[in-house]
Amino acid sequence: MKLKLLLLFVATTLLSCSSVKKTQEAINYGNFDNAIAISLKNLRENKFKKGNQPYIIMLEEAYAKANERDLRRLDFLKQENNPSNLEEIYNTYKALNNRQESIRPLLPLTIAESNREANFKFSNYTTKLITAKNQYSEYLYTNAISVLNSSENKYDFRAVYDDLIYLQSINPNYKETNSLINEAHTLGTNFVIVSMLNNSNKIIPVKLETDLLNFNTYNLNDLWTVYHSKKQSNLTYDYSLKIFLQEINISPEFVKEKEVIRENNIIDGWEYLKNKQGEIQKDSLGNKIKVDVYKRVKCKLNMVTQTKSTQVIGQINYLNLANQQTTQSFPLASEFIFENIFANTKGDKRALNKDELYLTRNQFIPFPSNEQMVYDSGENLKEKIRQIIIRHKI
Repeated sequence: MKLKLLLLFVATTLLSCSSVKKTQEAINYGNFDNAIAISLKNLRENKFKKGNQPYIIMLEEAYAKANERDLRRLDFLKQENNPSNLEEIYNTYKALNNRQESIRPLLPLTIAESNREANFKFSNYTTKLITAKNQYSEYLYTNAISVLNSSENKYDFRAVYDDLIYLQSINPNYKETNSLINEAHTLGTNFVIVSMLNNSNKIIPVKLETDLLNFNTYNLNDLWTVYHSKKQSNLTYDYSLKIFLQEINISPEFVKEKEVIRENNIIDGWEYLKNKQGEIQKDSLGNKIKVDVYKRVKCKLNMVTQTKSTQVIGQINYLNLANQQTTQSFPLASEFIFENIFANTKGDKRALNKDELYLTRNQFIPFPSNEQMVYDSGENLKEKIRQIIIRHKI
C-alpha cells in the first residue's frame, strides 16, 4: 500500500513539474494567453495548494506581458489610422477585457515566498470597447452598402452576407442590418430552373416526375442555391439543370425454383436411462435418471425466387443561362430490384432451420407492373441526383 502511495506521489509530482515547465515555455515563446490558460486551470482547482505557487508567479508575468503587447499593438493600429484595422482593434479590446475578467474571480492570489499579493493591473475598457465596436460596426455596415450598390459578383455578395451576419452577432439590430442581410443573400444566390426530358421511349409515371422535380424534399442544405421546377416571373435564373432519362430497361419476370432435402435429429420425448441389463439407473439421491429420445426427421423444401429489375440510365447537365454554355455534365444510373422468396414443404418442418421456416410463411406475390417498377426506382434515382448536386455545388 505504501509503495502504491509513493508511486502515485511521484507520478503526480512529475506531472506537475511537466505542467509548470510547459507554462514557462509558453511565456518564453510569447504564447502568453496559453500560459495564462494553463495557470488558471491549475489555480481554479486549488489556489491555496503549495505546489500551485509557481502558477501564480507565472500568471502575474504572463498577464503583464500579454497586456503590454496588446496595448503596444493598439497604439500602432490607431496611429496607422486604417479602417481595415477596426476589426483587430475591437478584438484586441475584447481580449484585454476577457483576460482580466478570467482572473478576477480568483483574486486575491498570494505569493507566499515574498509574502505579497500578486499584482494584476485592471482597467475599465467598457467605453473603449463600445467605441471600437461601434466604429467597426459602422465600417462593416458602410462597406456592405457600397458592395451591394456597386458589385455584380455573387461571391462579393456572399462575403458581405458573412460580414453582416457577424455584425448582427456583435451588435444586434444595428441600423438596417437585417434588411441588408436579406438583400445580400438574394443577390448572392444562384437560381436554378430544373427540368426533366424523357428520351427513353418509355412512359414514366407522372408522380415519379413530380417527385424528382420536387427539390424541397432533397434536403440539400445549400444556402446559396435555390431550385425551381416552375419558373417565377420575377426572377432571373442563373442556371438550368436538366435531367435527361436516356434508357429505361425492365427485365422479364423471372421465377427460379430450387429443391433441397433437409434432415435433422430432434428431441421426441424422453425415457429412463437403463444399463446393459435393462435396469433403470438412478442418481445419487435415488431419483430415476431421464434422457432425451432423438428422432431423425426429413423435409423436402422447394424454394421459389421471384425477381424483376429496372435500370434507369441518364445524364444531368448544368447550363449557364448567361452564355448558354454547358458547365458540367454527370452520368446518372439507378437500379431497382424486386425480389420475393418463398418456400413450399413436404415432410416434417422440424427438419428446417429458422430462416427456412420463415420462408414457408411467405407466399407468391404478383409481379409489379412495368410502370410500378419504374416508379419504385424513383427513390434510388432521387438519391443519386441528390448526391451529384451535393458533390458538385454551383
